Amino acid sequence: MKSEVERANKILDTLRENFTLPEWVSSRSSDFETLIITVISQNTSDRNTARAFENLSKKFPITPEALSKAPIPEIEEALKVAGLYRNKAKTIKKLAKIIMEKFDGSLDFIYELPLEEARKTLLELPGVGRKTADVLLLFRAKKPAIPIDTHINRVSKRLGFVDQNADYEEIRSRLEALYNPEDYFDVHILLIMLGRKYCKARNPKCAECPVNRLCATGKR
Repeated sequence: MKSEVERANKILDTLRENFTLPEWVSSRSSDFETLIITVISQNTSDRNTARAFENLSKKFPITPEALSKAPIPEIEEALKVAGLYRNKAKTIKKLAKIIMEKFDGSLDFIYELPLEEARKTLLELPGVGRKTADVLLLFRAKKPAIPIDTHINRVSKRLGFVDQNADYEEIRSRLEALYNPEDYFDVHILLIMLGRKYCKARNPKCAECPVNRLCATGKR
């Protein structure tokens, strides 16, 4: 395990040297806005997520109160550039209603509850899966969680951190065991950046990849 932790941290150091961490926009968003953005982003590109959220923001204030009262056809119209927009419109309205009725229009429980209890409470909300819950816990509540998206799933397997059949919880648990909690934000962002630029799903650029020599797949 010690050698794996050392390799994992060498990979992180190398990624820090080769990528610039972006200024994270969620610091300028509310908890509820972050939740809505994450719901919209499911099976949708970053560009179309941003366009759909902007469209929705022009129609309604992004608050539980406003969206709980918003007509579903108008939410759908705003989200048309995103995938599965009809389902997402229903989910967003349902979410807003539940947050108004059950939590007095606030997501403060993500700060107040212990990590696992906060995660469990989030997972009970419609449209909130493990990645969405962990995004809120890491980026908003600053709790020690690593959200696993498609890039991190692929990269973690190619790097040899987990086997090819590992599921979301196995990958998350493994990464959280390999890295210190204060590094979870960087780990999440930098593994995504690695996946987008070099460790692509098709035709990965192994020869150009900065962590090639530390990678189980790259070495082969």
